[in-house]
Amino acid sequence: MPLVHAFDPPERFVAGTVGEPGHRTFFLQARDGARVTSVALEKQQVEALAERVDELLDEVMQAAGGSALVPAVAPFDLVDNEPLEQPIEEEFRAGTMTLSWDSSTERIVIEVFPFTEAAVVSPEQVDEDLEEPEPDEIFLVRLTAGAARAFVGRARTVIGAGRPDCPFCGNPVDPDGHLCVRANGFKRRDPQA
Repeated sequence: MPLVHAFDPPERFVAGTVGEPGHRTFFLQARDGARVTSVALEKQQVEALAERVDELLDEVMQAAGGSALVPAVAPFDLVDNEPLEQPIEEEFRAGTMTLSWDSSTERIVIEVFPFTEAAVVSPEQVDEDLEEPEPDEIFLVRLTAGAARAFVGRARTVIGAGRPDCPFCGNPVDPDGHLCVRANGFKRRDPQA
């Protein structure tokens, strides 16, 4: 039986980072009273989760035709720009994540499972009937629609707070510049610096 870190609903659920742009570690963090759970993940996972939560809320809003209370934007009183809770103790590194809508409670359900090498499928195994290993832990968060919109807004802010993208090649630009592949190795500088 896996250990379940369940928050239904959490007092706080946010995406945040530790470290300088270019060397940041991303976390999902939930708090309920003194209990805090932090799960490390990749920037792309935060971006995909925020995008999919936003899309799911839009789909629910459209399908419900007003019967489900889903705000179009985050309610002002739910906006959270505070730093992550300290100290940050990583429970595990995120692997697979699932997302669903529970219509009986009108909540978004996010499940995060630990990354394991056993869950990685090679191209040769795609057609095989593989059994996914039972996870040791699960991070389970159930959010109201308003709290989910607030999570999306903060996640996008956190993602955007990194290094700016090069307007030519799209790769991140460090404060001291980068070698731009589109400029034949010419070193481009951060336009904001």
